[in-house]
Amino acid sequence: MNNTASSNRINTKLVFGGLLIAVAIIYLIFSATRSNIQYYLTVEELITDPAAYYDRDIRISGVVMGDSIQYDSDTLILQFTVANVPADIKAIEELGGMATILQQAQENPKLPRLRVTYQGVMPDLMKNEAHAVMSGRLQKDGTFAADELLLKCPSKYEAAETTLNTQ
Repeated sequence: MNNTASSNRINTKLVFGGLLIAVAIIYLIFSATRSNIQYYLTVEELITDPAAYYDRDIRISGVVMGDSIQYDSDTLILQFTVANVPADIKAIEELGGMATILQQAQENPKLPRLRVTYQGVMPDLMKNEAHAVMSGRLQKDGTFAADELLLKCPSKYEAAETTLNTQ
């Protein structure tokens, strides 16, 4: 009987230890994921209530205004303006698709716009009507300081829409 009681205590300790390890792992995953969350906003949302986003890591997207691109190769400072792009996929489809939105954003001066500063090598895809996705922080002067910059070429959307329209 002594062996059975001893065996039950060992099993109980193993189960308890396993549960404790599982809870610790779940907590670590949750806390790491929570600390890496970034708000994803449109330019319009950011401009509408800028005070709510100061000193917060956020992610925004917009269309690059080609005539606004300025790059200093000595300091590696890239400055450009982005115009608002809707975040809702249904709205994008209703307006004619992403390629159409990128083109119309360039032509519509009434769309909300935001000045962006990025320090680093200028990406090859930095050109007029490129779709930009940026992570960074809104500055008190109203500019967006981007830490990360991802660009998608407008021709990517044109090819995709041509394929969809021919099906």
